[in-house]
Amino acid sequence: MIFRSKRAFVPAAKTTILLSVVFFAVFAGEVSAQKKFSRSFSAGQNVRLQLLNRTGTVTVEGWNKQEINISASLERPAANIVPQTLSGTIVINLVRDNQGRETGNVNFTVRVPYSTMVDIETMVGNLTVSNIQSGLVRAHITSDGDITLMNISSSAVSAENGIGDIFFDGEILDSGNYRFSSRLGTINLNIPINSSFTLVATAPSTRNISLGPFANPNFKFGDGRRIVGRFGSGSATFSVTNQRGNIAFRRR
Repeated sequence: MIFRSKRAFVPAAKTTILLSVVFFAVFAGEVSAQKKFSRSFSAGQNVRLQLLNRTGTVTVEGWNKQEINISASLERPAANIVPQTLSGTIVINLVRDNQGRETGNVNFTVRVPYSTMVDIETMVGNLTVSNIQSGLVRAHITSDGDITLMNISSSAVSAENGIGDIFFDGEILDSGNYRFSSRLGTINLNIPINSSFTLVATAPSTRNISLGPFANPNFKFGDGRRIVGRFGSGSATFSVTNQRGNIAFRRR
C-alpha cells in the first residue's frame, strides 16, 4: 500500500510544477510587453499636442524635426494608450481610454517640433515643457506636482497646479496672455528686462510678492496681498495668483 501511494503522488507533483512554470512564463511575457510604449507621427506646421494623463510625469521637448515622437514607461497595472489624430491635433486621453480601470503611473517623454502648440494635463505628477515657440503652452496639474516651463516663446502661456512649484523661463510677447496659478508652492518667473506687461499679482495668505528688478512707481502695492500695475508699455497681460505661497520675478 505504501508503494502505490508513492506512484500516485509523484506524477501529480510533476504536473503541478510544470503548469506553474508555464503560467509564470506567459505572465512574465505579458508584463514585459506592457512596460514600454513608443509611437511617432508626422507633423505639419500647425500641429497641436493634447495629452491628458492620470498619474505620472510628462516631459515635452521641442526638437528640429517635423515629427512627434511619444514614448512612455508604464507601471503595473498598465494603462491603455490610444493616440488619435484629429484635424492636426495629436490627442492622448488616458482618462477616457481607461475609464473604470485601475492603472499605474505612466511617465511620458514627448518630442515635438518647436512650433507645436502644447496642451498637457495630469492629476498627479510633474510636468515639464522646454524649447517651444508656438501660440500655446498650457500645463495643468489637478492636485500635486511641479510645473517647469523652460525656454518658452509663446503668445499664450497657462500654468496651474494645486500643491507644487511653478517655474517659468521665457519671453513675454507683445499682446500675449500669461497666467500662473497655484494653491501652495513657489512661483518663480524669469523674464527679460525689456518685457512689457500689465500685471495683477495676488498672494492673499503670505503677502510675499517680489517684483525684483521690475519694481517701479507704476505698480500699486496696497496691503501686500495684491500688486496691480504695468511695466513698460503694458502690452502683454500677466496674471499671477498663489493662495498660500510666494511669487518672485527675476531677470532672465
